[in-house]
Amino acid sequence: MVKWIWRLLGFVAVLIVVAVGGLFLLPKDRLGAVVSDQLTSQLGRDVSLGAVSVSVWPVLGVDARDVRIANADWAGDQPMFTAQRAAFGVDPVDALQGRLTFRSIEAEAPQVRLQQNADGQANWQLGGTSGDGEPGALPVVTLDRLQITGGTLSIDTPGQSLTLRDADLTLRWPNRAGPAQLTARVTPYDGPLAIDATISNPRTLMAGGAVPVELTLSTPGGEIRFSGPAGTAPEAQGTLTLDLSNTTSAAAALGQPGLALPAGLGQTLAGSAQITYTRDAQLALREAALTSGSNTLALNADITLSGKPFVNAVLQTDALDLSGLSSSDTPSTQGWSTTPIDASALSSINGTIALLTDALTLGPLSFTTTRALLTIDNARAVFDLRQLSGYDGTLSGEFVLNNRSGLSVGGDLAFGGIELQPLLTDAIGIERLSGPTDGRLQFLGSGQSMAAIMASLSGDGLLRAGPGVIAGLDLDQILAGSSQSGTTIFDQATASFTIAKGVLRNDDLLLRLPRIQASGEGRIDLGQRSLDYLLTPFSTTARGGQGLAVPVRIKGPWSGPGITIDAAEALNQNFAREREALETEARDRVNTAISDRLGVTVEEGQSVEDALQQKLADEAQKGLQNLLNR
Repeated sequence: MVKWIWRLLGFVAVLIVVAVGGLFLLPKDRLGAVVSDQLTSQLGRDVSLGAVSVSVWPVLGVDARDVRIANADWAGDQPMFTAQRAAFGVDPVDALQGRLTFRSIEAEAPQVRLQQNADGQANWQLGGTSGDGEPGALPVVTLDRLQITGGTLSIDTPGQSLTLRDADLTLRWPNRAGPAQLTARVTPYDGPLAIDATISNPRTLMAGGAVPVELTLSTPGGEIRFSGPAGTAPEAQGTLTLDLSNTTSAAAALGQPGLALPAGLGQTLAGSAQITYTRDAQLALREAALTSGSNTLALNADITLSGKPFVNAVLQTDALDLSGLSSSDTPSTQGWSTTPIDASALSSINGTIALLTDALTLGPLSFTTTRALLTIDNARAVFDLRQLSGYDGTLSGEFVLNNRSGLSVGGDLAFGGIELQPLLTDAIGIERLSGPTDGRLQFLGSGQSMAAIMASLSGDGLLRAGPGVIAGLDLDQILAGSSQSGTTIFDQATASFTIAKGVLRNDDLLLRLPRIQASGEGRIDLGQRSLDYLLTPFSTTARGGQGLAVPVRIKGPWSGPGITIDAAEALNQNFAREREALETEARDRVNTAISDRLGVTVEEGQSVEDALQQKLADEAQKGLQNLLNR
C-alpha cells in the first residue's frame, strides 16, 4: 500500500507536465479532459477530472476538482479514489532537472478504498510492474507539506475490515535523506485518535524496513508513546510508555469496545515497558513497571494478540489490591451489598499469570505472602493458591470465579493456624469468636451481587479451634444460675457443617472448657446474616454428681443476637429422671385406686384401659356361660 501511494506521486509528474504543456496549447475547458486521458493511460484505470487550473511560477502546480479514479473490475462499482479537490505544487527548477520537490500536496474530502480478494489481487496494483511483479522503483521525491482534510480510508482485505473516518493529516518531509514529521487526527472506531510522529528515514520505511520512530498516540482515555525501531510489517521494538486515565475509552478508540476493567486492575494505567512486537502478532513485555490505582507492579509477559489476547505472565509486587474484583461495600449491619458485580473483564483475555506478592487484599480480606497461579479460560478464572499466608496462619487450595453464564464463585480450601476473630470480622462481620483454627471448606455460590451469592451458597466443611474465647457469653456463670454477659474461655472446639441455600447447619459442636464441656446445634443464615443456635454447657459434678445442663438460646442478627436460657429445654435435659419417677408414682396410685374400687388388677406393663377392657371381657364371658347352663 505504501508503494502504491508513492507511485501515485510519480504519476503526478505526468499530470503536471501535461497540464503545463496544455496551458499553452488548449483552452481551459479542454484541459481537464486531456489530463484525464493521460492519467487513464498511465494508471490503467479510468480517471476523470472536473475543472483544472495550473500555475507556473513561483510554484509549478495543478489544481483539479472532482477527482475520480475507477476501481478494479473485480472490486465493485465504487471508485477506488475520489476527492472534492486535489492540488499539487512542485519546484519548477527541480522539475526541469528530473527531481520532484513537492512544495505542497493538498486533498479535500478524499475517499480511498483499498481492497484485496482471497486470490491476493489488490485494487491498488496500478499500471505496469517491474519484472519481479512488484511496482517499479520509488520516484525521487521530497515533500515540503502534504495536507489532507476530511478524508476517509476504507481497508477491506481477507481478515481485516477497517474504515478511518474524519481523517486530517499533515506530513512534512523537506529533506529526502532526513526525517519526516507527521501529525494526524482520525476516527477508526469509537472516538478520535491524534497521532504525532517523527520518522527518521521514510525511504527505508517505505521500502519495508524498520527505522527509528518517535510516536505519540492520543486517545480520549489518555496517551500511548513509543520510541524505537518500527516497520510497516507491522513490527516494533523499543520503549512503550502509557498514561491512561480511562482504559475503557482508550480501548474503544482502538477498536476494543466494552473493555471494563476493575478499579486498581487496569481501569487507569501508567508506566513503561520494553516491548517487541513481531509480524505474527506476538507481543513481548520486559521490565514493565506499571501503576493502576494503588497497585504498582513489575511484569514480564508474552502475549498473543491474534484473536482474543492470550497472556503468559509473571507478576511481582510488594502489595496487590484485588478489591476491584468484588463489590466495594464492606460487611455492615445493613446486610450484604446488592450492588451488581461487573466480572466482564474475565472475558477480555485468556492465559496464565503467576502472582508473587508480600501483601494481598481480596475485598475485606487481607493476606501477606502470596504465591498463586491464575488461569483464565473463556471467562473462568481459577486461582491455584500455592501459598497464602494471613491471619497468623496459612491457606491453600483453589478459588474459582466463573462468568461464562452468569457469575459464580467456588472454592476448595484448607487452612491451618488461622486466627478466628480477625478473619470472621473481615469476612462476615462476626467479632465474638477468637482462637487459632484448622479445617477445610468447600463452597459454591452464584449471583450478580454479594447478597445473591451469599444467599445461594452451598457446601460443607469442618473445623478444629482452640484454645479460644467466646465474647459476650460466660458459660460458667450460666451454670451458676446467672445469665450475665461475660467471656467463655475454651480449650478446644470441633464441629462439622453443611451449607444449603445460604444457610449453614451444624449439630455436633463440642466445646471443652477447663471445668465443663458444651455442645451445640443450630443454623446460621449466611444470606440474612442471622443465627438461631442452641449452646448447652454441662457440668458432670453439679447436683451431687447427677450433672447439670443449662441450654442457652442464641438468636437474632449477627451484630447483636439475643442470649437467653431455654427453660423448657433445661427442664427436659436436667429433670428427665425426676419426671419419670413422678409419672411412675402417679401411675401406681391410679392403679391402686382402680383395684380398690373396681376390683381390677393392673399387671406390669399393662395400661389401665387394657386392664378395664380385660375385666369387662371376663365378666361378659361369665354371664354368657350362666345363660347357657340354665
